[in-house]
Amino acid sequence: MPAKYGKYIEPFFGGGALYYALQPSNAVVADSNPELITLYKAVAMNVKGVIACLKKHTNTEKEYYKIRSQDWIQLSPEEAAARTIYLNRTCFNGLYRVNRKGQFNTPFGHYKNPRILDEENLFAAASLLQKTSIICGDYKDVLREHAKSGDFVFLDPPYLPISEYSDFKRYTREQFYEEDHKDLAAEINRLHNLGCYVILTNSNHPLVHELYGKFKMDVVNTKRHISCNGNGRKGEDVIVDIKPKKRINLKIVPDPLTEQALKYPPTRFMGSKNKLLKEIWSIASQFQFNTAVDLFSGSGIVGYMFKANGKSVISNDYMAMSALFAKAMIENNSITLSRTDALRLLKPRRESDSFVENTFQGLYFSDKDNYLIDTLRMNIWALRNPYKRSIALSALIRACTKKRPRGIFTYTGHRYDDGRRDIHLPLDKQFLEAIEIINGAVFDNGREHKARHGNALDMKIRSNCLVYIDPPYYSPLSDNEYVRRYHFVEGLARDWNGLEIQEHTITKKFKSYPTPFSTRKGAATAFDQLFKKFRNNVLIVSYSSNSQPTKDEMISIMSKYKESVEVVPLDYKYSFGTHGHKVGNNKNDVKEYLFVGY
Repeated sequence: MPAKYGKYIEPFFGGGALYYALQPSNAVVADSNPELITLYKAVAMNVKGVIACLKKHTNTEKEYYKIRSQDWIQLSPEEAAARTIYLNRTCFNGLYRVNRKGQFNTPFGHYKNPRILDEENLFAAASLLQKTSIICGDYKDVLREHAKSGDFVFLDPPYLPISEYSDFKRYTREQFYEEDHKDLAAEINRLHNLGCYVILTNSNHPLVHELYGKFKMDVVNTKRHISCNGNGRKGEDVIVDIKPKKRINLKIVPDPLTEQALKYPPTRFMGSKNKLLKEIWSIASQFQFNTAVDLFSGSGIVGYMFKANGKSVISNDYMAMSALFAKAMIENNSITLSRTDALRLLKPRRESDSFVENTFQGLYFSDKDNYLIDTLRMNIWALRNPYKRSIALSALIRACTKKRPRGIFTYTGHRYDDGRRDIHLPLDKQFLEAIEIINGAVFDNGREHKARHGNALDMKIRSNCLVYIDPPYYSPLSDNEYVRRYHFVEGLARDWNGLEIQEHTITKKFKSYPTPFSTRKGAATAFDQLFKKFRNNVLIVSYSSNSQPTKDEMISIMSKYKESVEVVPLDYKYSFGTHGHKVGNNKNDVKEYLFVGY
């Protein structure tokens, strides 16, 4: 049971044993049996009157059947309450049972000296009941009106029968069938999601295990005080412990980023989450995990942020250049490229294949720059140390991107030249600056990391990681074609090995990688597969409000595999590439969602 809670709510009140044991100061008790509720209200309002009526009753069979035959509705509340107590104390086995007409039908108990009147207990009960809201009604109506987050709800419904003799669910004229138990399970799930602490008791029946298998369940041996079979008074009950659904802090108050996280090279990479790092960490830091998996690493900045916060990081992307960034600054804990080595890379040391000079002449860079790019290519790929090679290639990609107006390769020439320093800074200086800033980002957090280039669905990871998913967003309003924008630098990352350049295109781009995120149906299927594959981990998904599948569809897909799904909306404006002039219209001023599954 919870140590602290708001209200105590018991909508199948019956005898109220737990209520009297706990003696809550703020409680709602209810039952669908109006005779029982009349008893509790009468004790609360006029316990002395109830006691006076009880004193009139005697323990004889004649008296018993005379009292049992009375219509309690025609009696005063005090008389009706006294009748209920008297019958309970003198009937067979204390069994409260009614027939289909709602009439009490348990036979006389033939006890020698039953305690019909316990004044001390009645006064104590009255004192507690006077502080309690007492309701006659259906449990669902009571719970929907009164249950709030933080409340403790105890549910002791009519039990599922476990033998041919088990028919003690007839507390009222209405039966409680299996379908009613399924409805109760649905209501319990609602309470769980609402944030209530729920304890349920029932018989050890297969249906109970089927309905509540995801919650903690204890089977306890019990002694039945009511049984028509003397040899069958032992049984097993089930106690289901349903803790409130764990909730994250939906009101995000981001802490400042660590000094190390701020050392990651700034980038204009499409979809980079540089502006949302604090919010992402604010959510992620509320979970216990040692390893963060960045499935679609992109610029690498989120994975680097996890590393800066002491986590082991597995970084993956289907783009080779993204994997290079992660290799150089996430997987790499200590290797840097000296300025001497960097200067050596700028000088021709072997015969060039002139691939860039011949293939991209006059498209993106000057002939001088194309020659330098080829020189760097040949020298970098000759480096033996994989981390030095990754640093140098990352620096070359960064230099080429910064030299390019708007940082993309969807057009040729320099018509978007806005006079920025980066565009006019010589390429060799851009390269050396990039080496310096990437070297400055290399650090060791004492953990091992892995940079991977491949399909996210092919990954194998341990359970209990935090998996961050920032896939290409599919939207009919815009394209998510990374290759079209970055084909030149992606080609550098692979040295164009295995890539099919489309010679008929003006930009000389290569054939795009296949991706399921190019259609709405494909994206929905991919998300389903991802959520299923990584269902044993905490999931955080970055997503845009103008993307498809829709928010509700995403919740539905994730809910198939995660018990709890939260959505955190963030205000975010997209301003990228050739669409900067659209900032402020409804295509750019959107919400960025963080879907959190746990």
